[in-house]
Amino acid sequence: MALRELKVCLLGDTGVGKSSIVWRFVEDSFDPNINPTIGASFMTKTVQYQNELHKFLIWDTAGQERFRALAPMYYRGSAAAIIVYDITKEETFSTLKNWVKELRQHGPPNIVVAIAGNKCDLNDVREVMEKDAKDYADSIHAIFVETSAKNAININELFIEISRRIPSTDTNPPSSSKGFKLRRQPSVTKRSCC
Repeated sequence: MALRELKVCLLGDTGVGKSSIVWRFVEDSFDPNINPTIGASFMTKTVQYQNELHKFLIWDTAGQERFRALAPMYYRGSAAAIIVYDITKEETFSTLKNWVKELRQHGPPNIVVAIAGNKCDLNDVREVMEKDAKDYADSIHAIFVETSAKNAININELFIEISRRIPSTDTNPPSSSKGFKLRRQPSVTKRSCC
């Protein structure tokens, strides 16, 4: 079974639950007192998807403004970016749109973008309507899912959908591919008389 390494970065404001999503996915645990990420943290998890193994190389970036300049280091070369907002804080959804703009301008051209509305377990204090977020995600051709790292809602599904959207690798390219053979040109020596 083929192993593919897929670099994924998480972006979004501080406190939206980026680290909690990663911990839930990788360790299947939740810590309500998790400390804010400094710079970035890195974790991996390998899952089977169809006839491949996908090893997710997950970069969880810090959400504080002072670390924002570091983000391009983490999304450069990424197969996917998960932009997380908190459904109970409208301003985190507004910031998300800035992340999308930055990714479109400076990120890899074929990056898969996923938008995750986290903390869907707090529906009674919701500020961002699911339909509004879904409409926005559809308008930019992004994956959309509401998640709860606390209650393990849609976390695995988010990564499965990323696997589904990543273009598959063609292990047996057709022999009539566009290419050329290098051949040595016969050397012609010119003799000149002096």
